[in-house]
Amino acid sequence: MMKIVKVPSNYGGLEKADGVELAPDKVIEEMKDIYLNEQYRKKEIEIVEIERRKLEDGNKIIEAYDGDVFIGGDHSISYHSFKGFAGNYKNPGLIVFDAHPDVYELFEFPSHQDWLRHLIKDGLLKKENVAIIGLRNVDRKELDYLRENKIRIYDINQVWENREDVCDNIMEFARNFDGLYLSIDVDVIDPSMAPGTGYIEPGGMTVRELVYFLHRLKMLKNLARMDIVEINPKKDVNNMTSRLGAKIISEMM
Repeated sequence: MMKIVKVPSNYGGLEKADGVELAPDKVIEEMKDIYLNEQYRKKEIEIVEIERRKLEDGNKIIEAYDGDVFIGGDHSISYHSFKGFAGNYKNPGLIVFDAHPDVYELFEFPSHQDWLRHLIKDGLLKKENVAIIGLRNVDRKELDYLRENKIRIYDINQVWENREDVCDNIMEFARNFDGLYLSIDVDVIDPSMAPGTGYIEPGGMTVRELVYFLHRLKMLKNLARMDIVEINPKKDVNNMTSRLGAKIISEMM
């Protein structure tokens, strides 16, 4: 049984976030039309929804929820989901697929621009325990932060040129943790395949490349939770991006 938690929040999105709160319902709706995944499997699912009114006072409510998959919402939900997750492990690790590193600057609250930096700053995640895959639009301040802290990154050129080697490295890295968390910002995918997101970045990963990574990562016994964020149905075309969210979840079954 896969437990899916719907998080209809756009409160950490700052701008261009209107609409991401609709994604959990749309993704679940699209899942109904996926009969079996590419490995001819399908799990029963249990769906839990965090009421939007409970999120109005802050995404902190997310920390109390347990689940296998969290569907956002903007990327700030990952701070709170990971915080709740990390309390169950001595040495948790995080793998992020994202076009942006989300370490831009520190607001007073975790936003979609700096949720990862907050996790490190607040001592919830060791900087050596995170890897970011698919980067292709990084602010100079963010790049300086990543380099100063020696955070493991694999930009889009590395993925494009050496997909298998990058995946091998990620698999080796991921085995170091007693609990592994996977966060997928849909903008890691090229907008020709995933137009329904707030910050489109040309030149991204293909869906097939991401599925290749997912099929390998799900073989890890320590992979315990994942989220998918930044799908915006208001900006989508023919439900392509919501359908992609449904496929991503189905391929992890």
